[in-house]
Amino acid sequence: MPTSHVDVATEHASRYLQQLCKHWAHKFPVEFEPNHGTIDLSLGRAVLDADAAALHIAVTADEAGSLERLETVVADHIKRFAFREVLTFDWKRASAA
Repeated sequence: MPTSHVDVATEHASRYLQQLCKHWAHKFPVEFEPNHGTIDLSLGRAVLDADAAALHIAVTADEAGSLERLETVVADHIKRFAFREVLTFDWKRASAA
């Protein structure tokens, strides 16, 4: 399955993780705690981990054509929550084994 990940530098990683999970909990299967969350979206799965310096996100798409869309959807939502700061999303694709 196509996968990519990103490490987003922010001191508010846990806040954004929880906001995203709560935002999608009404529509998708979501599990989360302050420093870890999973969201099973229609395009694939997002796994989020927060620490004091960054929000770590891994996305796995159901098909190759959906990976870029999944990256965009996740990043756009987090950017909306983080309107007080500029976040950089430099997605790294996992190489096929």
